[in-house]
Amino acid sequence: MSRIHPADQSNFQDNLLVKEIKVEGPPCTLTVWKKSSMSFQGTDGFTVFDHHGRLVFRVDNYSRKNPCGLAGGLVLMNGAGNALLTLKPQIMSMQYQWNAYRGDQEMRRRKCKKSKVFSMRTTSVLFQRRRKDEAEVFLPGLRKQGQVPDFRIQGSFRSRNCLIRTATGEVAAKITRKRVNSTVLLSDDVFSLVVQPGFDMELIMAFVVVLDRICANPFTPILCS
Repeated sequence: MSRIHPADQSNFQDNLLVKEIKVEGPPCTLTVWKKSSMSFQGTDGFTVFDHHGRLVFRVDNYSRKNPCGLAGGLVLMNGAGNALLTLKPQIMSMQYQWNAYRGDQEMRRRKCKKSKVFSMRTTSVLFQRRRKDEAEVFLPGLRKQGQVPDFRIQGSFRSRNCLIRTATGEVAAKITRKRVNSTVLLSDDVFSLVVQPGFDMELIMAFVVVLDRICANPFTPILCS
C-alpha cells in the first residue's frame, strides 16, 4: 500500500516540522489526511503534509458525534502543535456559518473581535440552484448588504473536486482526489490541496477544515463517544 507521506516518522520532532506557511515560487501541493495525528480511535481530525512529507498542520481530537466537543471550537495547529486559528460555528445564524479567530481560545477572549480572521458560510438557499458556490468567505471589515465575498468555494468538496477563488475569480487553491499514479486514486479521506503562490497556506487550510463541517462530509470516526 502506498504511503500517504514519505518522511520517516522515527525523526518526527526533528525533521518533519516546518514553520514557513506562505507560498512563494511554484504552487505548493499538500497531502491532507482526514485523520487526527493522535493515534487512538475515536478522534476526528486532519493531518497535513507538504511534498517532502513534513508535517505542516494538525487538527486533533474532536468528534462529530459529540456536540459538546465543539464548545471550545476546532483548533488549527502547526506541525509543532501551536495554535494558529480557532474555528467556531456561529450561533443563531440564518445560514450555516463558522468564524475563525487568531490563536487559541484565551487569545480570542483577550482580543475579542480584533482577532477575527474570516467568516465562512453556506451559499444562501435562495441562490443555491443558480450558483455553483458551496460556500462564501468574508474577511473582516465593514460590510454592505449584497457585497461580493472575498473568496468563493466552487465545485463539490464532498467529491474532493473544488476550487477556492478570490473575488476577482483568481484561483487561490484547488482540492482534488489524491493520485498514486495515473490510474490509482486513494480513498476520499486522503486528498490533495494545491495552494497557488501568494496565498497563505494557513488561511486556505482553515477554509478546508470549515468546509468539512458545513458541506456535511459523510466521514464518520470510529467509536466516537
